[in-house]
Amino acid sequence: MDTTAVTSTAQATAATRTGLKRNALGALGILFFVLSAQAPLTGVAGAVPIAVAIGNGPGAPAAYAIAGLIVLLFSVGFVAMGRYVVDAGAFYTYIGKGLGRTAGTGSAGVALLAYSTIQAAMYGLYGAVVSGLFDQYAGVSVPWWAAALVTMAVVQVLGAAGIELGAKVLAVFVLAEFSILLAFGLVTFFKGGGPEGLAPAESFSVSAALDGAPGVALMFALASMLGFEATAIYGEEARDPKKTVPRATYLSVAVVTAFFAFTSWMLISSYGVSKSGAAAGQALESGDSTAFVFGPVADLFGGWTNDVLPFLLATSLFAGILAFHNSANRYFYSLSRDGLLPARLSTLNRRHSPWAAGAMQTATAALLVVPFALAGKDPVLTLFSWFSGIAVLAITLLYFLTSLSVVVFFRRERLDTRPWNTLIAPLLGAAGTAGAIWLILENFTTLIGGDSATAAWLALTVPAVLLLCVGLSRLPYARRAAAVRAADAGAPVAREADA
Repeated sequence: MDTTAVTSTAQATAATRTGLKRNALGALGILFFVLSAQAPLTGVAGAVPIAVAIGNGPGAPAAYAIAGLIVLLFSVGFVAMGRYVVDAGAFYTYIGKGLGRTAGTGSAGVALLAYSTIQAAMYGLYGAVVSGLFDQYAGVSVPWWAAALVTMAVVQVLGAAGIELGAKVLAVFVLAEFSILLAFGLVTFFKGGGPEGLAPAESFSVSAALDGAPGVALMFALASMLGFEATAIYGEEARDPKKTVPRATYLSVAVVTAFFAFTSWMLISSYGVSKSGAAAGQALESGDSTAFVFGPVADLFGGWTNDVLPFLLATSLFAGILAFHNSANRYFYSLSRDGLLPARLSTLNRRHSPWAAGAMQTATAALLVVPFALAGKDPVLTLFSWFSGIAVLAITLLYFLTSLSVVVFFRRERLDTRPWNTLIAPLLGAAGTAGAIWLILENFTTLIGGDSATAAWLALTVPAVLLLCVGLSRLPYARRAAAVRAADAGAPVAREADA
């Protein structure tokens, strides 16, 4: 082994390891990051019309409830492991602890692919929305890509300004979009629903859940709810992470599941069960799926909401972009700190923010977005749709691998012997996410809104990145980095399970 290289790498890593800011976030602060990543208004306006129109119609709320159950089962093992593993790398660290260093490094590449593509996808939709707002309200033609690039600079500044500022900014945006949709839902509920009443059986019964194409509805429901795993990413910055992270995780799953199931139910009720499918289909055919959501809100509260909701959609997307920026830069930071990426990326500023990793993430976003602008592609039909599909597939794969890793980790370490938390729930979560992966692949062309050839190429990027990073982990440099990491932690270079 090249001891000089190992020593210099260790020194570079030690020089920059001052640590993320401790005790900076409570459960509510982490919750706002999670909710921002899920962009509630974007999820409702974008996914619910599709789930109703081409999924299981009025049974779409049941699909959200089932998706919430799958995520909850996954969360049990995820939380159990989080009590013993606290690291900004989250998936990468969790999978590595159970399935070995090679699998962990491969999953790190998949995680970076997921967070980078979903952020780039949101830049595409955000740019289109902001461009439309400038055209409608200011009479100024602003290219979508110009709005995206300017926002990248703003996000970089906010990300470097510290985790507390980011949490406060996101709290304002999340509360705004949540409030108007929740108010709509509550008023509709207490009014007794729309022309056909509340009709809970038509939305939550077993027959409703299985009607039409339930797989499509479940796929879009799961896609809307991804992002809650960010609770573990902020573990190093949380106050009392062994309590805060579990609370934030379960709270986020409960809030998101209830919000999407309730809001979609009230939207369907506002049209009437028998007419909701046709209304959602008409919105999709018009090219503006948001009309299915914005229309009933405007009917209830007045036309002023037609001016407010587009701006809230823009801030919803901005909040999601900022949240995923913070998630991705912590992955870059964690991999750099562990010696798998250049040591400079683990440099922190005086606010204990990984600004260098953030700059790397911003550059990655630009590299993903700019080619679509140069090629003159539609940012919604290509950039948003394509990269959203890749991200959903990648994150669901990480859920599956993490569930397996939880089982292996606790069978080997015996740190927690509770059967439900460390075996039964994780296995059920693995089965649920495996089923979700099958549904995503089966309906991937629908998910990306493209043709089958494009869908095949996009889907293949996920296993390709996984295998590439697994191969890179076997190179001599990666092995030396693993030795540095183990030596720095005062642990053996490898255990049998990590070999």
